[in-house]
Amino acid sequence: MTVNFEQKDNKGVLTFDIPKERVKEGLDFAFKRVKGNLSVPGFRKGKVPRQIFNNVYGEEALYDEALNHILPSAYEEALQESGRSGDVYGQPEMDIKSIGKNQDWTMEATLSLKPEVNLGEYKGLEVEKQETEVTEDEVNEAIEREREQLAELVLKDSAAEEGDTVVIDYSGSVDGEKFEGGTAENHSLELGSNSFIPGFEEQLVGAEPGAEVDVEVTFPEDYHAEDLAGKKAVFECKVHEVKTKQLPELDDDFAQDVDDEVETFDELKNKKRVQLEEAKQTQAKEMEDDEALRQAVENAEIVGGVPEDMVHEEIHRQMDYFLNNLSRQGIDPELYYQITGTSEADLHEQFEEEAELRTKTNLVLEAIAKAENIEVSDAEIQEEVESLATQYGLPAENVRNFVTEDMLSSDVKMKKAMSTIIDTKTQK
Repeated sequence: MTVNFEQKDNKGVLTFDIPKERVKEGLDFAFKRVKGNLSVPGFRKGKVPRQIFNNVYGEEALYDEALNHILPSAYEEALQESGRSGDVYGQPEMDIKSIGKNQDWTMEATLSLKPEVNLGEYKGLEVEKQETEVTEDEVNEAIEREREQLAELVLKDSAAEEGDTVVIDYSGSVDGEKFEGGTAENHSLELGSNSFIPGFEEQLVGAEPGAEVDVEVTFPEDYHAEDLAGKKAVFECKVHEVKTKQLPELDDDFAQDVDDEVETFDELKNKKRVQLEEAKQTQAKEMEDDEALRQAVENAEIVGGVPEDMVHEEIHRQMDYFLNNLSRQGIDPELYYQITGTSEADLHEQFEEEAELRTKTNLVLEAIAKAENIEVSDAEIQEEVESLATQYGLPAENVRNFVTEDMLSSDVKMKKAMSTIIDTKTQK
């Protein structure tokens, strides 16, 4: 394969030949695809000889199909041979330079090239040491959260207070007309949970079992039901029951209910402290690593700035990753948009906020990998395959069907470049 690469500013022009032997393979493939649908007088459908086809339709009729078949792999091989595959992003603009019978086909691909990166300091960066000490108050707060989860609701005969749960029937109306979704029976509502329209729960504080209360509220201007937004409503409420939380005693029985691996309350507290310390240490390391990476990126210069089309590509890559994760959970995009009340444009905007920084970060990490002459072993690539297989719940051999060797190698290089930054950082 003859390959030539020329750079013109931020564009590259890759010219390459597809050998005529490979062209023939493409034409043979194309003929097999189309002959089954051909009807030529004197021949049964699908039985037209190649020479007859050429005489009737001309071999040129197969060129498009043949090119679609052989071009992707030929382009990838040419790009690899050029030695510039790591400098290219996005899809090429392909142009046919020469195509004909019994000859090599010559193609020209115009490519977008990643911008030059001038690295600043990225080793030995100083980061603020994060606090990892766990206080007694934090341990007590963690225990209290466990206590709240084990709380029981018990009936009370007195008036409802903030934090109590009332069991109510309610019927709402606007200007005397009931509206859809405004009626329920035996609904449990925790007062102070802010799960209802602002002002609703407060008006039930002080109500006793059997009380009837008219709750007057105004729907927020941004209420999801446009026909109710900003309107005043009255809810006729019947209070059936008032329940209050009964918290368990902080004793050994409580400790065993929370964690069957401990015997006493003191053991539970000690175990909670260790868990909180481990969590804080993990969080502290993540924050310090993030700070080191941020500094390394800030210290670098992207010559000419981050290209907009690279940022756009990153946005869609993140969107695809997000939606694919939802799909694995059985949620398609339309259902997600319906549940969240958002749209594709909203999701695009959500990822747009950090896309430029993420793109610059990737460019800097690639530049560090190149500056450090980072190499990737077969064992490291296999480890990455197994990691992806675990992440996506697939057999390892299936991962290689949708992730190329280059993609795997690039991911490992980026991780090793990241390690170059974070493993050399110091605390101040």
